[in-house]
Amino acid sequence: MAKKIVAQVKVQITGGQATPAPPVGTALGPHGINLGKFVQEFNAKTKDISGTIVPVIVTIFNDRSFEFILKSPPASVLLKKIAGVAKGAQRPNSEKVGIVTKEQVVNIAKEKLVDLNTSDLAAACRMIEGTARSMGITIAD
Repeated sequence: MAKKIVAQVKVQITGGQATPAPPVGTALGPHGINLGKFVQEFNAKTKDISGTIVPVIVTIFNDRSFEFILKSPPASVLLKKIAGVAKGAQRPNSEKVGIVTKEQVVNIAKEKLVDLNTSDLAAACRMIEGTARSMGITIAD
């Protein structure tokens, strides 16, 4: 008999550093899964990208078992890392905090392509450029 899906929970966790404390515990605890097992499996899968925020979709079944899917890091996190800034601008129209090149934008778009709602690389690049502009990051040629 197939397992019945009880819930799907989306959380963003720092890779390799998950603990049963919030946000993991508060998001997954009410569903009754083994938090220690989830934390152990998540940290094992994300040890190579330690310190980077990773979105996760956790599917919880009626027997309290679970499986999870790792997504690529958010575009804003990747842009901040490449531009070398701690956070985006408070007033992105007038304040610029960093610079990324077109080539770097293409690399981010290629990395994010599987998680975006397009299969066109040019459209994915435009999405990443829009995120960069909204953060106050300039795109250089």
